[in-house]
Amino acid sequence: MNGLMMNYQLTLPAILRRAETLYGPREIVSELPGHGYHRYTYRDMARRAKRLAVALGELGVRPGDRVATLCWNHHRHLEAYFGITAAGAVLHTLNLRLHPDDLAYVVNHAGDSVLVVDEILLPLLDKFRHQVSPRHLVVISSERDVPARMLDYEQLLAAADEDRFRYPELDENQAAALCYTSGTTGRPKGVLYSHRALALHSLAMALGDSFAIGEADVVFPVVPMFHANGWGLPFVGAMVGAKQILTGPHFDVPQILRIFHDERVTVAAGVPTIWLGVLQHLDRQPRAHDLSSLRLVLIAGSAAPRSVIQGFQERHGIRLIQLWGMTEMAPVGTVCYLPSDLGRACPDEQYTYRAKQGIPLPFIEIRARGAQGLVPWDGRSAGELEVRGPWVAGAYFNCPEAAGSFTDDGWFRTGDIVTIDARGCIEIQDRAKDVIKSGGEWISSVALENALMGHPAVAEAAVVGVAHPKWQERPLAVVVLRQDQACTAEDLLAYLAPHFARWWLPDAVVFVPEIPRTSAGKFLKKALREQFRDQLLRGS
Repeated sequence: MNGLMMNYQLTLPAILRRAETLYGPREIVSELPGHGYHRYTYRDMARRAKRLAVALGELGVRPGDRVATLCWNHHRHLEAYFGITAAGAVLHTLNLRLHPDDLAYVVNHAGDSVLVVDEILLPLLDKFRHQVSPRHLVVISSERDVPARMLDYEQLLAAADEDRFRYPELDENQAAALCYTSGTTGRPKGVLYSHRALALHSLAMALGDSFAIGEADVVFPVVPMFHANGWGLPFVGAMVGAKQILTGPHFDVPQILRIFHDERVTVAAGVPTIWLGVLQHLDRQPRAHDLSSLRLVLIAGSAAPRSVIQGFQERHGIRLIQLWGMTEMAPVGTVCYLPSDLGRACPDEQYTYRAKQGIPLPFIEIRARGAQGLVPWDGRSAGELEVRGPWVAGAYFNCPEAAGSFTDDGWFRTGDIVTIDARGCIEIQDRAKDVIKSGGEWISSVALENALMGHPAVAEAAVVGVAHPKWQERPLAVVVLRQDQACTAEDLLAYLAPHFARWWLPDAVVFVPEIPRTSAGKFLKKALREQFRDQLLRGS
């Protein structure tokens, strides 16, 4: 017997209609280079998104066609999020930090029919334009004329008749958005999200023990909208009517703090690199900024050092919540809120828990697999994390060779080595490709990195395994010191010694001015392993 409920489709146009109908006056703020703040409302955004949908139809875009964006964070990119999907097409956000050859590859692999590009990014487009052939190039311009054989975004919208727009009757399982991985282990792979997946992901992010975002919030994603749909924040913000702050390509720590103050930001999100810089700035000038409105900072992308979580909380009264996810998960999978039974625990126990990556969101299921099969949830046994759920990829787009990323019973293999405790809270030990195998035992590079970044002289630290003639691999620490700080390798090894078994300690520490990163802002350990592959052999 089936239930007698309406067959209401969970789609992004339904979120757009809700934003326009219920939250029309709420504000969307962009900071545009050279133009200051741009302010308008959800009602304005919805009207322009509908015009974009009409314009795309007049350009020949049909349901299922891919429309790419090569854009920074701003209100017109938000219009594209909803206008493209309201046309029944697929939003394809291009990661502008990829190599031009990789950008050409993903545009061609996706079969993009239209490419919408920021005027400021035309020089980047020129580097791969000869390798791609979308039917139309649309330029988001300021006041200048667009180049020949390209279309002006504002002129397209001005010519589109909003009265011709009709909300599409979409099946919730239709494709809505396409994101590609950063391609650190090969060619980028496409993750094709359905409307249903993104709608459920948005609902889960608004829950109390998730992001707890509501209409009263002012949300500032210090994360690009081309990274896994801006962590889904543009969608959840529109769904609940939260004020959104979108910044362009040029922002630094003082600017971030100024926006916190000026716009009374309540929720911010970004990678650990961003918050490390903010913490260091606040430590130098603890009373220079009014951050009293800020109730929550979300941190993800790589494991956050406990010292950062503790430093924000104890020195500045700001709560950091750690997340874990992947492009393949739309992207949020787990959130680390302190459980009620730890509310009266000692601070040390609380911070130990908060430094983990959290429990899965509703409808996300997890397990970890070791060499002998599934590992117990004891907080000690490590294995590769496997996940399943309604916003988890079931396959890669047009990539049958990646079938090995999925188990025989349909779970996604994440490549992250984790432990799971009795509460179901995961703690990332390493990426499968980054774990250090020394004499048959595993050493967690993440644990060593987070400990090193707790040293007052260390700004950043990455730990990689390099070849060793006896032990197969041994850990090497690559360290960036804070400005005006001095420290020796012996100092750092002595700092680590009380907290780790002796055989875990790095065999060497090297100091560098900066650590190379991936397009997603993570440490590029492949480059470090190549750079320092002979380091320990010379010292053995």
